[in-house]
Amino acid sequence: MPEFNVTAIIENKPGISDPEGETILNDLVLKSKNSSVKKIRSGKILRFTIVGSDIKSVEKKVEKICDELRIFNPLVSKITISANKC
Repeated sequence: MPEFNVTAIIENKPGISDPEGETILNDLVLKSKNSSVKKIRSGKILRFTIVGSDIKSVEKKVEKICDELRIFNPLVSKITISANKC
């Protein structure tokens, strides 16, 4: 079976506060005078190398792993998963 590189991006849903992103924005704007930057959202990126039969199945597998391990909270977070063949 082929190997796939899978990326899972976990970030807060729109409307959910993002203190880390707000802190980075405040530091960027206040200390660096980058006033053109209006918003920053932070998140986590997880990268997997996984064996599977096709892209859809490995994406589902990674989503299941993240859900079972409670890596993200679906009430406040969203997960974006993308895969490609190694």
